[in-house]
Amino acid sequence: MLLDSWASFLAVRKLRDYRPQPVTFASIDEWLKQFDKADRKHLRLLLKHVVFVSESETRRRLVNQNKVLFERLARDGLQPKNIVYVQIDEAGSSSALMLNTLKEAELLERRGCRFADSKDIYGLNETTNKLGEGAIVYVDDFVGTGDQFCRARDFVIQHIVGTFSEFLIVPSICEEAIYQLGKRGVESLSEHVHGKGERPLHPNCTRFHASIKRRLVDLCLAISPKWGLGYEGIASMVVLYRNAPNGVPLLLRGSLGQAPFKGVLPRIQDFLPPNPRAAE
Repeated sequence: MLLDSWASFLAVRKLRDYRPQPVTFASIDEWLKQFDKADRKHLRLLLKHVVFVSESETRRRLVNQNKVLFERLARDGLQPKNIVYVQIDEAGSSSALMLNTLKEAELLERRGCRFADSKDIYGLNETTNKLGEGAIVYVDDFVGTGDQFCRARDFVIQHIVGTFSEFLIVPSICEEAIYQLGKRGVESLSEHVHGKGERPLHPNCTRFHASIKRRLVDLCLAISPKWGLGYEGIASMVVLYRNAPNGVPLLLRGSLGQAPFKGVLPRIQDFLPPNPRAAE
């Protein structure tokens, strides 16, 4: 009992800044009571393996990696005016927020850097055509499989004129995405590469005993056979202060609409009711 209380205390302390739903002793207890007593200690252990990235840590990582990139480009003789920061996806997305955070922290506008939106075809074309050469810098908070980022990037690159190297600044990235980016010549700058060996429910991870892992995987798949282990089954354990990526297992996030299973770390989208046409 004492060990259980201590485990809950550590989880609350680590995850207390999670915004979509406060992580408290009560919320952890409510989450655990949905499962058999025999499973609860393993669920606490799973929660312990969550890699939480706070707001301050997110900002620190963005700033540090941007400094590294700036120094590198300066050594190559590239001026700030030839660095174009590109926001991917729609306004209000994680990319927009991360870019704005970095812009303010590093005073990028004052330094003469350029900015563009991935959906602004004319702006991208005009800016890069005028510069002729330089660096395209994408910014985001997390990249899992790389599918979403690569779709946005592949659209952007069609409207770039000139010779530009490409970089992605991101606080945390899964190893699968690095391969995807590499095929496109995009270099990632991140302090944390989320390897498959860090993810207890991933097939390549051996952190849990096989029987425990099998049981937890079965619980995930009982919630959703297709999405139980997260998008493309990557079983990611990285959770950011503002939201949980869609690669996080449903055992932590809960059912869509939070019924019948309520998660301890639901992403914002998990509070939406299920789409009745989704299965059509």
